[in-house]
Amino acid sequence: MAKSKKSKIVTVHTAQELGMALGLSAVDTAEMEFRSELTVALSKIIQSGKLTHMEIAKRAGTSRTRVTAIANGNTQGVSTDVLIRVLAATGYWATIRLKKAA
Repeated sequence: MAKSKKSKIVTVHTAQELGMALGLSAVDTAEMEFRSELTVALSKIIQSGKLTHMEIAKRAGTSRTRVTAIANGNTQGVSTDVLIRVLAATGYWATIRLKKAA
């Protein structure tokens, strides 16, 4: 009979801690954090309903299906440039704040 592996629960509080727990590089962790923050903001904007998914898609040059996926937080396979185009299509601009990594 094979031994079963026990799962270890790990609690993290920051994106950096999550990246470390997942074994990601600092660069991959930074990208994950940026995309996550952008996706959360986009989801809220899209779900506000000021524009239809089709209107956003047309303005951004992408599909309605992709806009719906972004609204639902599913950005797997969606490039960062498409996220930025969707943001601009909603009439918003991103402000970038930079800070030195720990």
